[in-house]
Amino acid sequence: MRAYIFTRDMGLCVRCGRPGEIVHHKIHLSPENINDLSIALGEDNLELLCRECHAIEHGEVPPTAEGLVFDSDGNLIEQEAHYGAEGI
Repeated sequence: MRAYIFTRDMGLCVRCGRPGEIVHHKIHLSPENINDLSIALGEDNLELLCRECHAIEHGEVPPTAEGLVFDSDGNLIEQEAHYGAEGI
């Protein structure tokens, strides 16, 4: 399913357009719903996110300092160098 969601979302984070890495459950998995296939594996409940958007979704601090992003090879670079002067 991960490979399908990655292909469906064209390898890009659906929130910001950067390279996606994490298939995220819109309705978070819990002991009560993990056996519900529409939630655990349902296409409508899954989306591709980058690490930063996934951290934000879970109320965490993004994994990079402001102005820095990971490129498609996993290298930490300045956002403008990767996405141009206008940002994302």
